Amino acid sequence: MSDQPPQLDLLHLTTPWAERLNADLEELDGRAEFSRRKWSAVQESGILRTPFDPVHGGHGRSLTDTMMALEGLGRVSRDSGLSFSASTQIVSVGVPLQQFGDHDLKERYLPKIVSGDLITAHAITEESGGSDAMNISTTAVREGDHYVVDGGKMFITNAPVADLFLLYVRTGQPGPFGLTCLLVEAGTPGLEVGPAMDKIGLRTSPVGTLAFEGLRVPVSHRIGGEGAGFLVLDHVMKREVLFSFSITLGEMTRRLTETIRFARDRTQFGRPIGKHQAISHKIADMKIRTETARKWLHDTGTKVESGQDAAVDLAATKTVVSEANVQNALDAVRIHGGRGVLTAHGVERALRDSVAGTIYSGTSEIQRTRIAGLLGL
Repeated sequence: MSDQPPQLDLLHLTTPWAERLNADLEELDGRAEFSRRKWSAVQESGILRTPFDPVHGGHGRSLTDTMMALEGLGRVSRDSGLSFSASTQIVSVGVPLQQFGDHDLKERYLPKIVSGDLITAHAITEESGGSDAMNISTTAVREGDHYVVDGGKMFITNAPVADLFLLYVRTGQPGPFGLTCLLVEAGTPGLEVGPAMDKIGLRTSPVGTLAFEGLRVPVSHRIGGEGAGFLVLDHVMKREVLFSFSITLGEMTRRLTETIRFARDRTQFGRPIGKHQAISHKIADMKIRTETARKWLHDTGTKVESGQDAAVDLAATKTVVSEANVQNALDAVRIHGGRGVLTAHGVERALRDSVAGTIYSGTSEIQRTRIAGLLGL
């Protein structure tokens, strides 16, 4: 009998772990602390296994199946930072290794990535910029059977706790054919990992810096050919947008349900506040934004899965969903009134967490510029 979760159960894959996923969230958020104990719940739920080949311990599910499972995680888990780290775990190293890695690297690393025993991160962004990936300054010079890497990265999700990194480095001239991807273990001489950086939201998902000085990486740890980094990046970023914002959709769906319930129960001026047009219209707009986000995600996911050109769709999806999430979170704070600004109720935390979505994976401004360029403007 197969141990894969049935299709209809994917949305509820993490439901039995809800209590553990949400434990101590106010305290962890306040301390900006990644919880290994809660990470074990993510591991046990099996969600990290969803898109990977069963030969390496995965569930062998499709891209859109994985989106469904991650939407379910967003509905269940109030710990947006933990959820974001889980999404990063899937896409940062596991996805490109499965698609582009050779047999030996897959055998060595994928089972522990799929199980979550190895925490992973990918290093793209640099101090000089993140979206201009074709012009990164971190270099890798080949010397025999090694590359020597010098430079640095910043804003790297999971970096302070990661066991394994995928580095995007420049091995040629600036441009799409000058990028190469190298797999590096934490603790390798020449790799320095900085402490976690404090930030406004997603505080339980650690972000840090990386510095490379004479870092020697075996050529055998290259994922894809030399100069194939752009192909790897393109494959990864499509899934990063779809997976991380499927979590966002789940969070938006849960927040809408809870706000409706609050508006029905909370009474002011002799009737539930949801009966007041000023409140009911905000909730109607929250519903419209949530379902618009759902349609963009589902349609774009289907398009990517079928191999169609979805460049405009991905940029639009990322923009629509991230900005809708911020506005819905802000409306929820306003509807909850005094409770909305108290940390104990978690409504304000959702607003703080939502802001990062308009920045990571390419800012809203970058997405609009990309859409305009693809339209020939």
